[in-house]
Amino acid sequence: EVLCEKVDAMLGGPTSFLIVDDASLPKKGTESVGVAHQYCGALGKQANCQVLVSLTLSRDEIPAAVGLRLYLPKAWANDPERCATVKVPTSVVYKPKWRIALDEIDRVRTSGVRFGCVLADAGYGTCGEFRRGLSERSLHWAVGILSTQNMYPEDVGLSDPPQPRTGRRRVRQVVAEPPQSAEKFIQAGGTFRTITWRDGTKGPMTGDFAIVRVRPADGPDTKEGVQLPGDAAWLVCERLRNGDRKYYLANLPSSTSPKRLVRAIKARWSCEQMHQQAKEELGLDHFEGRSWLGLHHHTLLTMIAFAFLVHRRTTENKSPT
Repeated sequence: EVLCEKVDAMLGGPTSFLIVDDASLPKKGTESVGVAHQYCGALGKQANCQVLVSLTLSRDEIPAAVGLRLYLPKAWANDPERCATVKVPTSVVYKPKWRIALDEIDRVRTSGVRFGCVLADAGYGTCGEFRRGLSERSLHWAVGILSTQNMYPEDVGLSDPPQPRTGRRRVRQVVAEPPQSAEKFIQAGGTFRTITWRDGTKGPMTGDFAIVRVRPADGPDTKEGVQLPGDAAWLVCERLRNGDRKYYLANLPSSTSPKRLVRAIKARWSCEQMHQQAKEELGLDHFEGRSWLGLHHHTLLTMIAFAFLVHRRTTENKSPT
């Protein structure tokens, strides 16, 4: 709670971003709490590691961690004896990463952390439950998605279903057209243009983006198994210099300018900077214990040390020379 209070005083506000991501800690052996063969972002492949769900508060490209919570795989959560060996609290049960992230967001909001938008990569953004959970909390969000995510046009037609003469009344509406993937949506109606989102150390940072309004197919399922349209959102496609494309979805207001939309999407990189510095300068990945409490004690001390360094850096930058 004190950490959240201090970080919010430095970086909190309506222009700040709360960034959700994974922080992976490569490990050897099988005894450390939560260790499993799973995707390890630090190595870019499947490997033996622990995975922490990370929350980073960022403003003006300055990040500070406010949450690092261990993801406990099912193999661990379903083995009470193994959990007891490393002192996992009995109240801890299996939760997918997106659920842990929402719980952590609730925690930091209760602690008074202020931010204007939640950011996440496709590891979280492809999950409709995660996006829906953010919207239910009246939060703005901008997340990565896969090119296969289905979409409808913003003005897609919906009609009441025909009613049977007998039996249960049908309540779910009928959609006028089938959904299309984000990739096909951009191919059909996306126009790329160059957008500059901020000034970097080597000059203006620019890229090619196509931006359209859509309704993602993440509503209730029809009887035929087709998902109905959800709330309107922005679909953004970034065309990289090597020809690859990245896709994003954001529920920012319809009046949002393209520059502000791209700036929000691109602000996510600062959490990767924070993870790297926390490991290289403060030993986030150097914990050699095995217990649940020991790991979280270590991560909390690392976050406190990082926040202290951010405070020193920002106050020194503001002091007269």
